[in-house]
Amino acid sequence: MRPFRHHHLLALSLAAMLGACASTPREATVQVFTAQPRLAAGSTYRYERLPSQAAQPHQAELEAAADTLLARAGLRRDDRAARLAVQLTTRQDQVSSGWGWGGPAVGIGIGGGSWGSFGSVGLSVPIGGGGAVRSTQQVDVQLRDLSSGQVVFQAQASGSSGVSAASLLQAALRDFPNMPPGTRQVPLGQATGP
Repeated sequence: MRPFRHHHLLALSLAAMLGACASTPREATVQVFTAQPRLAAGSTYRYERLPSQAAQPHQAELEAAADTLLARAGLRRDDRAARLAVQLTTRQDQVSSGWGWGGPAVGIGIGGGSWGSFGSVGLSVPIGGGGAVRSTQQVDVQLRDLSSGQVVFQAQASGSSGVSAASLLQAALRDFPNMPPGTRQVPLGQATGP
């Protein structure tokens, strides 16, 4: 193989690998823990905040986003005559993505040459290991019946730290209230941020 072909093959291999990584859509892992709630059309709700949420500036923004999503499901906010309490919590965690040393890797090699010459290029990309730590973000949504105190709906959505809490909230409430219990992957919208 001629030397200029090595560069073309390497460039094509790298382009294919980067293209595959770039085209992977962001997703949230959504877990629904309760059966589908039986909510009468026009059910009213209010927000309950934990003491630790009182000073969080993004809490009001998250609740405003939830107002829109809950209204689509037929619920109506009424702080004085609420039937349901809604609690929204967010958290970020640091998760280790592998072992301290080494670990599995994917390698791409291009070889060639003739007697007396050597024309090999290699690339190795770790797929785990290295002790890397990544951040994840989670949004938890709970609806509780105020008369009985029973939680009638709970869903959590988690994703990478670059995903906005509003995007995770949308994933957690996608198809609400017709969401079966269990875990599913939900594509995220375009919103990003803290």
